[in-house]
Amino acid sequence: MTALNIQNLSKVYENGKQALQDVSLRVPEGAFFALLGPNGAGKSTLINILADTVRASSGSVQLLGHDLLMERAWGKRHLGVVPQEIAFDPFFSPREILHFTRGMYGQSRDEVWVDALLERLELAEHANKITRQLSGGMKRRLLVAQALVHRPKVVILDEPTAGVDVELRKRLWDFIRELNAEGTTVLLTTHYLEEAQELCDQVAIINQGRLIASQSMQSLLGDVASSSLCFRYEQAVELSESQEQALQAFAARVCDGVLCLDLQHEGEHSNFDTAYQAARQCFGAPLDTYMRQENLEDVFLRLTHKDAA
Repeated sequence: MTALNIQNLSKVYENGKQALQDVSLRVPEGAFFALLGPNGAGKSTLINILADTVRASSGSVQLLGHDLLMERAWGKRHLGVVPQEIAFDPFFSPREILHFTRGMYGQSRDEVWVDALLERLELAEHANKITRQLSGGMKRRLLVAQALVHRPKVVILDEPTAGVDVELRKRLWDFIRELNAEGTTVLLTTHYLEEAQELCDQVAIINQGRLIASQSMQSLLGDVASSSLCFRYEQAVELSESQEQALQAFAARVCDGVLCLDLQHEGEHSNFDTAYQAARQCFGAPLDTYMRQENLEDVFLRLTHKDAA
């Protein structure tokens, strides 16, 4: 089943700015899905449409088979959103906020679940403080608890670990992983791309309001990511025009004085030997050679820069 089915979603603001252009995106039920993009790409507009704080100009969104843009009350009961902005009444405690939030969704008090959230998000000892006494990291974790308190089937995490220290971030992700393993669909936006690569099984990249990639993380890194053969010499490499032309087939480039040549793969075969010999002909025997595989950050930067060009 599909958790989120977004079809031809567009948003044009009153000032004429087009934030989204015919975005179509499918998030499978039970996925841990990364929605990535540079600042101003349209991610926040998309999330705000899902959260019913911004109205779409055109297009449709289905949440678990229901029309999210028409069945707004139903959508709110089955969707949890962790926004970037922190906004709590400063005179209520975390425990009170979680009880009030459940009531807003028409749900009765559930002390066991509230206690579990406070414990897992390491807020138990602060549960009865007023929120203005909490640190920024605590408030960020309270946003996560608030998004989960009504047990939604789909959770949107918009930069949930901003301002959270490394150890707490790891424990937060352990908890979210558990919820995902139990069937909760997670849609994550983050600028920590190494986290997205480690956590997510699906990924979409949006840039300038348009969707430029959407596939499994494994296939994106397998199909799009490139591998390079790198050569370190005694002196930092500088490419002359003739050398650059001789190595043109390998998209030669110099990174911090190291020569890097792209490899092409066909099944189990690659042009490793050809690339090695071409580098030796231009620069002689290297001091050291090593392989470098593009990660998600490399692919992201290459795709978004290419799309902007």
